[in-house]
Amino acid sequence: MNVMTNPTALDVARVRADFPILAEKIRGKPLVFLDSAASAQKPRAVIDAVRNAMETQYANVHRGLHWMSERTTDAYEAARDTVAALMNARDRSEIVFTRNVTESLNLMAHSYGRGVLQPGQAVLISAMEHHSNIVPWQLLRDERGIELRVAPITDAGELDLEAFESLLQDGKVGLVSMTHMSNVLGTVTPAARIVRIAHAHGAKVLFDGAQAIVHRRVDVQALDCDFYAWTGHKLYGPTGIGVLWGRRHLLDRMPPFLGGGEMISSVTYEKSTWAVVPHKFEAGTPPILEGIGLKAAIDYVGSLDFDAIAAHEAALTEHAIARIGNVEGVHILGRAQDRGGVVAFTLDNAHAHDVATLLDRQGIAVRAGHHCAEPLMRRFGLESTARASFGIYTTHEEIDFLADSLVRVREFFK
Repeated sequence: MNVMTNPTALDVARVRADFPILAEKIRGKPLVFLDSAASAQKPRAVIDAVRNAMETQYANVHRGLHWMSERTTDAYEAARDTVAALMNARDRSEIVFTRNVTESLNLMAHSYGRGVLQPGQAVLISAMEHHSNIVPWQLLRDERGIELRVAPITDAGELDLEAFESLLQDGKVGLVSMTHMSNVLGTVTPAARIVRIAHAHGAKVLFDGAQAIVHRRVDVQALDCDFYAWTGHKLYGPTGIGVLWGRRHLLDRMPPFLGGGEMISSVTYEKSTWAVVPHKFEAGTPPILEGIGLKAAIDYVGSLDFDAIAAHEAALTEHAIARIGNVEGVHILGRAQDRGGVVAFTLDNAHAHDVATLLDRQGIAVRAGHHCAEPLMRRFGLESTARASFGIYTTHEEIDFLADSLVRVREFFK
């Protein structure tokens, strides 16, 4: 999506008032929460929606014939409609609910990898993937003889498109599975171009959109991809619910991931048959309250205007790179031209864990470690970084406070 030239400005002060936790103090200091890429905070609208569902209508869904079950089923399935609209899915049945993006990617490795891909074919990922988009394919490789290929990235942290296309030339790649936005570098990959190149060589495309869907509008029909996965808790919703979107005809070809109730059409001791998509992939009691909360989160974000959010976070990222990058001894990882609200950095002579601990004493919450991307860390000769990541409630003043605090932290390691 291209950000509008003059989007409506985001009223950050009003947004912050909608998040009760931001009024908390940490060690006697105002909370500066810069860890939204790991899990975002929740607005009052989400908290109230989940609480109201528990207090006034809770029951299991789909199976009950009583009023409570019918009302809760309607509320839960409304979440599917809301997700479909958010992504511009052609059909609501293309929306599969999972626990998180990790489960969505494992579902793909199990069901598409084992049910559609053939031994001798390959899966192509990039060098900036989260472990969730590496390990499931390694398991598939070791079990079924599917080759795993890795497209390199440049020193700036961008996908090497020439090398990417060269890895598709022999026609063996059946699936490209790639991040839409790196959780470490903030790099936004050229998704539409990736799809065009992959399709030209006969490969389907799956995007890990855990970070991207938070920062910009995602239209799966415009992207023309085949699958798209993301998770609710990064989009200001509850934990415990993720999304896998896939083209209906491809989902129909895939065998179930988990077996049990809800995903069946009929069961005998001799044979079972499967429910239609999406229920074929949704075994057992679903994440009912989480789905209701996710709908509330999407409605809330929608009320703010995605273009305004994108513009706000682009300005935050530019400001952070300038302020943090100018602190003596601080080195920012990645310099992609198109990037989202994630800034990973190192400080000379200091371990990232020590940096995060000292920042915490100032009330600043950042992430520290390898961010579930060890191969990417090694690509840049690192073991860990600190990471500041931004949400709709982040302010320029918080970034300034982070930069000023890093100056003080630096004094501990001179």
